[in-house]
Amino acid sequence: MIKRVVEISSEPMRLSIRNDQLVLKPQGDDEAPPTKIPCEDIAMLVIEHPRTTFTQSVVAALAEMGAAVVFCGRNHLPAAVGLPVSRNTEVVSRLNDQIAATRPVRKQLWKHLVVAKIRAQARNLSACPPARDKLKALAASVRSGDPSNVEAQAARVYWSAWLHRPVGQDPQGPPATFRRDTDGDGINALLNYGYAILRASVGRAIVSAGLTPALGIHHHNRSNAFALADDLLEPLRPMADAVVRDLVWGGTTELDKTAKTALLGLLYRTVTLDDQSGPLMVALHRYTASFIRVLRREDRRLAIPREVRDDGN
Repeated sequence: MIKRVVEISSEPMRLSIRNDQLVLKPQGDDEAPPTKIPCEDIAMLVIEHPRTTFTQSVVAALAEMGAAVVFCGRNHLPAAVGLPVSRNTEVVSRLNDQIAATRPVRKQLWKHLVVAKIRAQARNLSACPPARDKLKALAASVRSGDPSNVEAQAARVYWSAWLHRPVGQDPQGPPATFRRDTDGDGINALLNYGYAILRASVGRAIVSAGLTPALGIHHHNRSNAFALADDLLEPLRPMADAVVRDLVWGGTTELDKTAKTALLGLLYRTVTLDDQSGPLMVALHRYTASFIRVLRREDRRLAIPREVRDDGN
């Protein structure tokens, strides 16, 4: 079953739990009927409106059903993520697998992730063949562990051409030049929101698989509790890039309701993984299962979700 993403942003809500259902009641409107959603149907709850109220039982009930809770800050971007404690019966075994992973295995995994990310970026640049071809060549040059930091080289090529419009499209609108700034607003805020939604969903899949999200294979920082999520997120970022670019081309450059709806929809986009097609939210669990097999040397190839696109790229 495909679970739901529930977002609270347009009006303040009072959240409660009744009969294993999340009850959403508009504040200040006693006549409005409450909305009830079974907790087991929820994959993620995004709380943005600052006047939303809830009790400890809401977070606990959602966690028990495996849902992630995302808390947004004053800038409307996700500021914190609450993930459930894994109920996987092999959590200790998975932790040992992560700790025992050899350096060559970790370096090969990182190569797979970087190559997949650059190829996905290339698919986004169908309107700019020179940059697309350059990215394809860079992807082919990535070595184990990416010691030459080809990922960064590809980023410079990618972002310089990211907003180029296809031939024949209306040239009006934002310029084709763009500078990626993780602390920026406008278009950068759109990208940050999309990445944060994907990161939370990847983190949820990691915990469900019994893995520890703080133990990454490449990202490492003593204050980063989601290092592994950041590793596995990399090849998925271009999916958010494509959605944001479509929004920008359509005239949306601020993080409004339209943008949030489109970016939350990332989790329902169709991807392929090992010749199976389905929503990204479902494929993430097969993605983490493939990661475990490679980690344990039961497989040499990491199966990574790839978006199914209408343009054939």
